[in-house]
Amino acid sequence: MILKTIAVGSFGCNCSILGDPASGQALVIDPGDEADRIAELLAEDGLTVTHVLHTHAHLDHIGGSAAFKRLCGGDHRLHRGDTWLLEHLDMQGRMLGLSSTEAVALDGHIEEGDRFSLGDTKLEVLHTPGHTPGSCSFVLEADGRQILFAGDTLFAGGIGRTDLWGGDSAEIMSSLQGKLMALDDEVQVVTGHGPGTTIGKERRGNPFLTGRYPIS
Repeated sequence: MILKTIAVGSFGCNCSILGDPASGQALVIDPGDEADRIAELLAEDGLTVTHVLHTHAHLDHIGGSAAFKRLCGGDHRLHRGDTWLLEHLDMQGRMLGLSSTEAVALDGHIEEGDRFSLGDTKLEVLHTPGHTPGSCSFVLEADGRQILFAGDTLFAGGIGRTDLWGGDSAEIMSSLQGKLMALDDEVQVVTGHGPGTTIGKERRGNPFLTGRYPIS
């Protein structure tokens, strides 16, 4: 399996490429910006995009998807709970001083329990609302290990903001405690921004999960 994660755009959104060398197929998570750069990485490994999955519809995670779709194609999907955020993508851009932001045309939606395959690699969707109503995380099963792509639900030493459109503190804590903390300690975590971590490290030391910084 090929796995590459790069930070794209001025907000440093972590975009991940999952590739199957045998079939030459790839799945991309959160091409939020720098579509040309992501396309170049795919070309280096001779990969063709089959699916593009979005953890949520904030501008920094989906703002580059329309351009990426023109370059590389792929079946673009988002949880329907964030459709309204995608519909207001241009407004999100204007709030950040951008003149115009094009919203990608979706090919479908993702739901809890959906599975995607790349050769022997399996990816399962977890609906983890709180940062946004449609926020999702993805659990990858590959080479005898699990990797969690957490979007902006879980960070190294932190959790996602809930003071933006659609944020809900009670929901994000339910998603964290009920779904992400149900995973094994050894599960590696690719966060939406910044360095990676593990479930065990966050279970033991994340102040929002240990109760040091309770939120309500």
